[in-house]
Amino acid sequence: MNIGQASAKSGVSQRMIRHYEQVGLIPPPARRDSGYRDYDERDVHRLRFVANARDLGFSVPEIGTLLELWNDQGRASAEVKNMALTHIGTLDGKIAQLQAMRATLQDLADRCNGDERPDCPILSELAKSGDPQAGEA
Repeated sequence: MNIGQASAKSGVSQRMIRHYEQVGLIPPPARRDSGYRDYDERDVHRLRFVANARDLGFSVPEIGTLLELWNDQGRASAEVKNMALTHIGTLDGKIAQLQAMRATLQDLADRCNGDERPDCPILSELAKSGDPQAGEA
C-alpha cells in the first residue's frame, strides 16, 4: 500500500510517517519500481504502536526502547513496567508544574479588575525582570 493508504489505516499523518522513518522508529519501507514507498500490514501495526506511545507522551528514544522490547519475545515485563512507572513520575512532575502555573495565573486574573483602567497585575507580573530586587515594572 502507498503512504496515503498506510496513513489512513494507521491514523498517522503522512508527514509523521516520514518523520518516524527519518528518526528510525519505523524502517524504510520497500520501494516500488516507480520509487513510491510500499507499506505492508506490519508497517501499519508498527505505526499504530508508535502513535499510541506518542499519545501517552513517550519520547522518541523511549518509543525506540519500547519497540525493541515489543519485538523481544524473551523480554521481562518488569522492564516495560519500570519504563511505564518512570514515565508516570515524569508526567506527575509536569502535572504539578501545570497546576502551579494555573494557580499563579488564576491569582493574577483574580487580582485584575478587568475594567477600563490600565492597571493590570497580569501584565505587571509578566514584565518583572526576574530579579527579586527589581520589583514591578
